[in-house]
Amino acid sequence: MSQSQKSRVLEHAPALGVTHRLLGPFHVTSVFWYRFAYLAFTRLPPWTEWVSVSVFATFFFLTLSRIRGALASNLEPVLGWAGRWENLRRSYKTLWAFAWCLTERYRRLAAPELFSATVEGGEHWRQAMGTTGGVLVVTAHVGPWETAVHFGASNSRRRIHIVREKEIDPKAQRFVEELLSRSGGEYVTHFAGQELTLALELAKALRDGDVVALQCDRPRAGGRTVTVSLFGKPMPLPTGPAALARAADVPILPVFNFRDGRFKIRTIVRRPISVAHTSDRDGDVERATHLLAAEIAWAIQQRPHQWFCFRKLWE
Repeated sequence: MSQSQKSRVLEHAPALGVTHRLLGPFHVTSVFWYRFAYLAFTRLPPWTEWVSVSVFATFFFLTLSRIRGALASNLEPVLGWAGRWENLRRSYKTLWAFAWCLTERYRRLAAPELFSATVEGGEHWRQAMGTTGGVLVVTAHVGPWETAVHFGASNSRRRIHIVREKEIDPKAQRFVEELLSRSGGEYVTHFAGQELTLALELAKALRDGDVVALQCDRPRAGGRTVTVSLFGKPMPLPTGPAALARAADVPILPVFNFRDGRFKIRTIVRRPISVAHTSDRDGDVERATHLLAAEIAWAIQQRPHQWFCFRKLWE
């Protein structure tokens, strides 16, 4: 039986070991790659991206053996057992997809008109937005997840609060904050940190009828979790999203973005999840978290190589 517990580690963050010490400012988590990607993909013509993606994916595939192994290990419960060469192919294919998603994130800042989006499940979005209360939009680290809520922003008069994880490199964090500050007033961006203060702020936003968007698949150090089953493996998921939705009495709307090709995004809105409000608070939150786990598994199965989890989850 799964039960709520304290998470002791940041489950999905890449482990920082020997490679981090050797590469230093050129490690994948450093601000160098953030600046490089931003400058390259907002100023150079689009045809150069093929070269950049090839270099990016190959360089990190060859140098980051721990991440390479983690990708193969995490995909095994999804795709089945594989031998050495197939595992290498799976890892490279995932890094290739990640390189494209990262590239197009910055390209979108410079030329949003290049992109086209297909939306499935729009009726679920309209159903959720048809009420006067707030809506909690959740997503996972699959595909271009950072823009999972953007598809509906132009048609919504509500303020949208987006919760992001802090970057590992403080310089990268400051760089991201600077970029977000230039993106306009459609969104309010929050960075996870002071959990109680942030939870109170987000609950108030939801009660005021705003939209709050956050990721539901990454436990944070010290945060409460529920152990669920993901592809037959035990997986701790944060209870925060379900607890927040219950406290504010709003639905949870799972939304996932997938990269469908060059400048093409497919957004799929799943059926809203209602969190029960019985005398058993922990049980209500746990049951809703299990439903979220099923949605995460569904999304990963749609595009296994667009699941960007760079830390080994299971032994």
